[in-house]
Amino acid sequence: MTYIWERKDWPNFKWQNDKLIDLLGKARLAQGKLLSKVGTLGMDMSEESRSEILVEETIKTAAIEGQKLDEEAVRSSVARRLGLPTGGVKKEDRNAEGMIDVIINATVDYKKPLTIKRLKSWQAALFPTEYSGLSKIHVGKWRGKEPMQVISGPIGREKIHFEALPYEKLNKEMKHFIDWWENKSKKTDGLIRAGVAHFYFVSIHPFEDGNGRIARALTDMALAQDESLSKRYYSLSSRIMKERESYYNILEKTQKGTLDITEWLEWFLLCYLRALEDSETAISKVLKKAEFWRVHAQTELNKNQRKVINKLLEVGPEGFEGGLTTRKYVSMTKTSRATAYRDIVDMVNKDILVRNKGKGRSVSYRLK
Repeated sequence: MTYIWERKDWPNFKWQNDKLIDLLGKARLAQGKLLSKVGTLGMDMSEESRSEILVEETIKTAAIEGQKLDEEAVRSSVARRLGLPTGGVKKEDRNAEGMIDVIINATVDYKKPLTIKRLKSWQAALFPTEYSGLSKIHVGKWRGKEPMQVISGPIGREKIHFEALPYEKLNKEMKHFIDWWENKSKKTDGLIRAGVAHFYFVSIHPFEDGNGRIARALTDMALAQDESLSKRYYSLSSRIMKERESYYNILEKTQKGTLDITEWLEWFLLCYLRALEDSETAISKVLKKAEFWRVHAQTELNKNQRKVINKLLEVGPEGFEGGLTTRKYVSMTKTSRATAYRDIVDMVNKDILVRNKGKGRSVSYRLK
């Protein structure tokens, strides 16, 4: 008996409430504080805040699987989806578009029933070309009959971390999953339910690719249902990315264990708590950024200037060591030194940038 799905009582997961009660209480307290702060700050009125969280969630949930999305393209796509100014950016990344669509569908439409058709449409959206890298894959349908294994290591010395249940069982198992989601799980605490849903789905691993991303979208949907909020003010995927190694380790350990998934749920609740803590910083950054653009709503700026300003706002005062220089401006915008200098001087004149102390090559600037 190697994997959890081979056990006789699968999928009747169990957990020890006495080991989770304190963590759950802390998570609920942190959740309440965050949502209270959000309400006090009037964040509900700011699509800018929603945009930043969505950008972060999209980039990091793809990065967990080793997929690097173009941040500028993601930001532009999110802005278009939310009806925000795109700053002149026209780039598109089809993979990013699909990931954004899935996250929005999962959270904005969190009240709609979860169906097999809906899950398959999510997976199809993630792979618009029907290719994962150079490999053609099953899109919008369950994986093929070949064994589904999670593998790492070089060819010839691969390590099998997990093998999902066989293809023949997929239809039955996914019907059970949908029934659990829509009916049997409703009396379970919402945070516990989100953690169980994540583990349950990735353990079935119904698709050839995209299972992790869809599991995290389901987690976001479960959290939206728990909070009765379609807007996200924290990014769980961003926190998972920071703890990627321990994430895969605890998944593997639990998938090779018993049906008692207490240890996974402990990890999940701790990760959730840290995601809420991270959001404090993110919210402050979003507020500063939103306030900046409110003040400069009528200021005429070109797309390179907007790009650099957004970068300065994103990294914060500590993130740009040595300040903004002409050389850094050239590197970010791929423009000439003369144009970079002209753009910088223009922003100084418009009361956006302030020159730091220094002369010659050490001249640098910061946001006012």
